[in-house]
Amino acid sequence: MHAAENAVAKGKRARDPFVLLAQPMAADPSRGLPGKQPIWAYAHVPHGDPLDPTAAIIRRIERFAPGFRDTILASRAIPASDFEAYNANYVGGDIAAAAVTMRQVVGRPVLRWDPYRTPLRGVYLCSAATPPGPGVHGMAGQHAAERVLRNEFGYRPGRTKPVS
Repeated sequence: MHAAENAVAKGKRARDPFVLLAQPMAADPSRGLPGKQPIWAYAHVPHGDPLDPTAAIIRRIERFAPGFRDTILASRAIPASDFEAYNANYVGGDIAAAAVTMRQVVGRPVLRWDPYRTPLRGVYLCSAATPPGPGVHGMAGQHAAERVLRNEFGYRPGRTKPVS
């Protein structure tokens, strides 16, 4: 897998890319129809790749679950090049909102003491573009909420009364 990730980082397609797969009904049975199991998947592809990733994703799943292809009733894919239209944060299809370098970890979205607060009163940010960064689900929201409570209401979790 290391070679595949290196290829993608260099802007080349990997024959067998990294694929993340989820089965939503395993956690929430209301996410599908009885007798049918939807799956959600994404593949690591080069920045802005215009190709449909479906074939590569199916090939990777087939490696570990032979016969998977025969169970597909329908599919829908969004190439990386089209993902930005879906969400402006996904520049070039990057769901991590840009490179996760050490500089980005420390300085996203801007280098400042409170990266969640904006210059607009009462407006805060929380997404993969704010610390601790992509893949740390929920933590950016928790940190932003704590800033809102402290800055807008004078409340700090763990204290019994607002800070004056």
